[in-house]
Parts: sequence; C-alpha cells; structure tokens
Amino acid sequence: MKIVTIPEKVLFKKAKPVKDFDASLEKIVHDMKKTLNAATDPVGVGLAAPQVGLPLRIFLMKPTEKSAIRVFINPEKLNKTITKHTHTHSPPLDDNALEGCLSIPRIWGPVQREATLSLQWVDTKGTKHEQVFEGFEAVIVQHELDHLDGVLFTQRIAEQKGVMYEEKKGKLYELL
Repeated sequence: MKIVTIPEKVLFKKAKPVKDFDASLEKIVHDMKKTLNAATDPVGVGLAAPQVGLPLRIFLMKPTEKSAIRVFINPEKLNKTITKHTHTHSPPLDDNALEGCLSIPRIWGPVQREATLSLQWVDTKGTKHEQVFEGFEAVIVQHELDHLDGVLFTQRIAEQKGVMYEEKKGKLYELL
C-alpha cells in the first residue's frame, strides 16, 4: 500500500465504520501492517486507513520499534478531557515533543492532547475491547482518531495557535 499525502481528499473526510469482518478486512489490516513497518523516514508509530486511501475506521499503533502492532477497528473515545498533554519546548526541539504525520512529510509541531483517554474498539474478529491509554500512546490514539474524522495534526496546531516546523537536512526551521 502507498501512503497518500496532502492534498489527497480522503485525508479530509470522515471515515466510514467497518461492517464486514471477513477475509477482505484481514487483507487490508495485513497490508496496512506491512506499510507501517516499511515507514522508516520517519519511523511510523501509527497509521490510519485514510492514510492508505481507504475511508474506513481502522487504525494501527506501534509506539516503539519493538512493540507489536495493535489494530483498532471502529474505535470510539469513551471519556471527556481528563488532563492536557502540553508541549513547551523551544528550538532546539526534542523530536518526541512534536507530532508529525506520514501523510504530511517533513512538517512537525506541538499539539495539546489529552494525557489520558478511554477507548473502545473491536478487533478483526469483531471482538470488543476497552482500554485506558496514557502518555505517548494516548497521543498516538488521538492523532489516529483525528485521521478517522478527517482532521490533520496541522489543523490542531492552527486551532491552538501553535508553531509548525519544516525539517530540512535534519534540522527544524520555523514556518512563518
């Protein structure tokens, strides 16, 4: 699968729930896993179906290189804002303090996200799961949920009146 980039229209549309839990879904998930594992510049920690051109409510998460890839189908956030995860870094920036996106290459920025959230989803067999996510995993989940709703992290930065950075030759430069 190829990762689509802006201005691809699928990235700005709300994805549709998965209805058929069949071999076709298994193939989509298998191919998305291969695509996420192949993303090395930068390394991907999450991938939503719209990012591979599919308007479906599916996302994957792999918070570390050694983590198993987790699959989330038809995810729903279960709680209101608990706390905010904020970034207050000034250049030089810690890469971990900035969000980026495989569909918006070389652009980075701080996004305020909830530090904790509860999520409900189903797996490829249709089995329901629920879990509370914290810290970096909570950030990934929220970033991917935004993808499923047609919202990109750059929109969040703009809403929060934040600063975006462009990566050039391994250095970050503030976008004006």
